[in-house]
Parts: sequence; structure tokens; C-alpha cells
Amino acid sequence: MDKLKNYFSKTDITLWSSSVFCIIISFCIFDRESYLTLCASLIGVTSLIYNAKGNPFGQLLMVIFSLLYGVISYTFSYYGEMITYLGMTLPMAVFALISWLKNPYKGNKAEVKVNSLTSRENIFMWIITIVITVIFYFILEHFNTANIVPSTISVTTSFIAVYLTFRRSPYFALAYAANDIVLIILWILASILDIRYVSVVVCFIAFLFNDIYGFISWKKMKIRQEQH
Repeated sequence: MDKLKNYFSKTDITLWSSSVFCIIISFCIFDRESYLTLCASLIGVTSLIYNAKGNPFGQLLMVIFSLLYGVISYTFSYYGEMITYLGMTLPMAVFALISWLKNPYKGNKAEVKVNSLTSRENIFMWIITIVITVIFYFILEHFNTANIVPSTISVTTSFIAVYLTFRRSPYFALAYAANDIVLIILWILASILDIRYVSVVVCFIAFLFNDIYGFISWKKMKIRQEQH
């Protein structure tokens, strides 16, 4: 316990505790039944705190979250979210986990070495993103996916996020923040029909704050690593 207190800053602990509190309270008010959603939300927000520290354990938790979130998305016919997380985010989180483990900062396995993308790789990433977005649009249309436009945008932001995570770029957290905004909109639309999904909305609002914090944390980490 003392090691965890020394590892996490007061800001880390405050942000994580506040996120957990909001998620549990929203679950008690709006849901009280979908414990799978509660479990996924708590695992997800915990993974983000570890990711903000550049700790590979965060990617392991993301693998578990992706699996659970895929099941949750299936319950509301958000097939785009289900396919995205099970078919893309989950396997990419596995690759990211391997990448982070193979690239520790100065031998410290609890902190990954921050990387920067070249202009050529940025162009390559956007070309691949466009191709995947177009392919997924027709796949989602085939499955009569609910709210297909934001679902397709979610695919775009998700792919950019997982690619940047794999490449150890600080901007992965910013891409996830953009994805969080899309998901907040998606689950607000779902909660209009079923109030239980308000708890999922609160979950992604918590994710949004954590991802913004993660981006700031990684930028500071990049500067510190470059100075040393």
C-alpha cells in the first residue's frame, strides 16, 4: 500500500477516487442491475491512471475493459462499438502491451519510453485511418447499426488512439479524449431510450477527464525523459 502511495501522486489519487465515486453513484442511481457495466467502468478508469504513468499494466487492464465493453455494446445493438473494441481495440491493446514492455525507459518496466512519430508515419496513419473508416462504415451499415454516423466517427477516433498507443506517442491520450466525446454522445442517445445507460455516459465523462490528464502527464514525461 505504501508503495502505491509513493508511486501515485496526490493528483493521480484524487482523480481516480473522484472518477470511481461518480461511476458508483451513477450506477446506484440509474442502473443497480448491470454489474458488468460497473465492473467495466471501474477497470477502464483504473487502466487510464496507469496509462497516464506510462505503465504497461494499464494496457493489460485495457484488454479486459475492451472485452467487457464489447459485450455491453452488443446489448444496445451498437455493433460498431462491439466490432471496434473486440476486433480492433482489444488486439491493438495486446500489441501496445508488448510494445510498452519491450521499450521501458532506462530499464524501468513501470515506465515506457515516449516516442515521436515522423511526418511520413503521420501521413501513413491517416491514410490507413481513412481506409478503415470507409470499410467499417459499410460493415456497420450491413448490420443496421444504431446511430451509424457517430458510430463510424468512433471507429476513426478509436483507430487513431490505438495506433498512437502502440507507437507510444503522447497524442494517444488526446485521440482517446476525442473518442470519449463521441462515445458520450452515443450513450446519451442510448440513455434516452433506456435510462440505465446514463451510468455509461458518466463512465465516459470520467474517461474524458482522465485522458486529458493522461495527455498532460505524457507531455511532462516526454520532456523529463528528453532532459535526462
